[in-house]
Amino acid sequence: MKMAVWVKINPINQTELLVMFDYTAERVEKIKTIKGRTWDQGKKCWILARSEDTLSSLFRVFNGDLVLDPITKAWLNSIKSKTESIMKIQGKMEERLILKGYSLKTRRSYLSHINQFLMFTPKELSAITTETIQTYLLYVLADKKRSHSYVNQVVSAIKFLLFTVLERSDINYNLPRPKKEEKLPDVLSQEEVREILITVSNIKHRAILFLIYSAGLRVSEVINLQVNDIDKDRMLIHIRQAKGKKDRYSILSQSTLNILRKYVSQYKVSEWLFKGEQEGSHISERTVQNIFKAACLKANIKKDVSVHSLRHSFATHLLEGGTDLRYIQELLGHKNSKTTEIYTHVSKKDLAKIHSPIDTMDL
Repeated sequence: MKMAVWVKINPINQTELLVMFDYTAERVEKIKTIKGRTWDQGKKCWILARSEDTLSSLFRVFNGDLVLDPITKAWLNSIKSKTESIMKIQGKMEERLILKGYSLKTRRSYLSHINQFLMFTPKELSAITTETIQTYLLYVLADKKRSHSYVNQVVSAIKFLLFTVLERSDINYNLPRPKKEEKLPDVLSQEEVREILITVSNIKHRAILFLIYSAGLRVSEVINLQVNDIDKDRMLIHIRQAKGKKDRYSILSQSTLNILRKYVSQYKVSEWLFKGEQEGSHISERTVQNIFKAACLKANIKKDVSVHSLRHSFATHLLEGGTDLRYIQELLGHKNSKTTEIYTHVSKKDLAKIHSPIDTMDL
């Protein structure tokens, strides 16, 4: 009779799970599909990290053969109970986010952060303290090695949960935030942008990239464009309810208008300018990112750039062409002028006038 696969929490190191079974080649192959497992020769068992993901993997590969000892079973039941509690909190939090007018993208990010935070914290929400939050932020920053901007969004999500949803007044409101990293945007040269655009043969894909670069649009803005947002008489593009729930106008170039006319003549366009596969939906951000990635590969672009780099390049090239920074701020929809000023650090407009002293040497 085949014996079961036993799983128990390591009584000495409670961060580990011990997995024991009678040897068969099939079982060994199965457990080797689980990442992070190690074989302990002394204990004659496999060691895995104690986590919900590990248990899920064990249930997946061993099915009905898996048996949990009482302590491990109690831990699993506590996880299930906590998961149900988290789902209720997330439902309440999403309602408040919607009422406060947060965008779908922000709501998804906040809910994801809160799910991870609550799985890390003690079972009872009342047990969460300022120290609990600080320990979690240190874990995300140091152990998970997330960026400062990522951790800052985690702080914003936690603050929304505690002060807006749970109305906890006993926690220090001034949660620590890591200093914002001063990173310069990735910028393509005009020749590199040209190489990317001419490699795209699909007229729909070509129209999307033309719009992003020629008008300095965000990916979320180009996918949400509707046919009526293209004002060919005034040569403007109406961007509705963009970041910060703001409307704005950007320029419609003649080259882009020519591409759009070709695109519209070949595709059935009704409501959304770039409709998706499902009826009544627009194209996804992921699809646009993949379009850009494929174009860069074809154009042999070696720089570590994303589709958002086209927006950065638009602003930088305008600045290098002599456009006033205030107009660039309006076109990009920046609330703060300091956000736009970052392009002065990547522009070659003034740097090109400076000559290295080595060029004056007779070498």
